[in-house]
Formats: sequence, structure tokens, C-alpha cells
Amino acid sequence: MSKILVVDDDPRILSMLKRGLLLEGYEVETAATGQEALRLARQAQPDLVVLDVMLPEPGPDGLEISRSLRQNGPLPILMLTAKDTVPDRVAGLEAGADDYLVKPFAFDELVARVKALLRRSVLNENYQSAPTNTTELSFADLVLKLKEYRAVRGNYSIDLTAREFKLLEFFLRHPRQVLSREMILENVWTIDYEGESNVVDVHVRALRDKLEARNKSRLIQTVRGAGYALREE
Repeated sequence: MSKILVVDDDPRILSMLKRGLLLEGYEVETAATGQEALRLARQAQPDLVVLDVMLPEPGPDGLEISRSLRQNGPLPILMLTAKDTVPDRVAGLEAGADDYLVKPFAFDELVARVKALLRRSVLNENYQSAPTNTTELSFADLVLKLKEYRAVRGNYSIDLTAREFKLLEFFLRHPRQVLSREMILENVWTIDYEGESNVVDVHVRALRDKLEARNKSRLIQTVRGAGYALREE
């Protein structure tokens, strides 16, 4: 069960978020001041922080807290603010926030953003992806040449569409990990993708067909009820 630290000086928002997140199945800690937020972040070791920008003085505001937390590691931070200008958004992101939600907001949207940040956090923590500046990714007899924008399996080149190329790159950066359809959508498409619900399955099937041509073994395995994984049979 993931633990969330909610930081806001408005008792109504604090109560609403705590109640709603508890119902969603999360453990919840709350803080109304910057000092309390930093103390709880050290003691409670949350998996994610929902952080209001404007906090009462004396004490650090949300931007200062975000900078402090970011120095200690990649803790996901969802920043809340009543300010919606571009400079305000930039300031929040530069302070270390991973996402930005403007007040007033719908609770369902906050929950969706929380879930997305936690999924990405698990993905990054549990599996070390290949360096982003690498020019080649490989698994078994499959090689993806990033600069040449082509795939090779054994002695044969594989023609891929742009989406198939990005999908295969995502699998190769996270070999042997079970990737849910939601993870794939967020990373290969976008979190706001609203197309057909089976879009991942369709593209995985097409990619498999190309990778398994010439009687090659299956590399992208279906994990029933969970998603897909790049691993040998």
C-alpha cells in the first residue's frame, strides 16, 4: 500500500483529500505547515507528496519544500496551486515538482495523476533502464539501432512504423519487467490518449508478427491479467 503525504494549510482541502485518498486505499499523512511537512517526510517516508505551493509563514513554502525533498532523492511530487500562469508552472517544475494541478480541481483528476506518478516511480525504482544517450539497445538476438532508426534480429532487418519503434524501445529499456497496458499508454502514447481501448494489444500483436517472422521465437510475452513482458520463452 502506497503512503501519501498531503501538505496544505486549508483544513477543508486537507480533510477532503485525506478522506478521499483513504477510500482509494492509500495510507495518508497530513501536514498544514512547511516545518511539519519536512518532519513527516523524514519520519513517515511517503511514496508521494501532494504539496500546496502557498503555505503559512514563518516556514518554508511549497517551492522550498520541493527543492529540499528533491535533494534527497526522486520522491514524486504533485504540486497544488491557485496560480495558473506560465511562470508559476515553470517555477514549480524547476523546484522539482513532477506534476502540477491548479485549484480548484476535480478529485478524480488528482487521483489519476497520483496513480500515474506512482506507476512511473515504481517503473524507475525497480528496474534500471538503459542510459538515455545510448545508441543501441539489445535483448537476445534483437538489436534496436536508435540513431539509424532500425531494428535487426539475427541477420535480418525489421521494418517498423514510428509507433512500433517507440513501443519496442520501451520494452527494450525495461527488459523482463511486466509492463501494464496503462504504463505502455503513458510512455508510448500519452496519458491523455483517448483512442480505442485495445490500441496497445493491436500494436503489440503487429510488433510480434514482425519480430517472429522467419520462424523466430517469441520475445514479447503476454502476462495474463497484468500486461506484457520482454523475455525469452
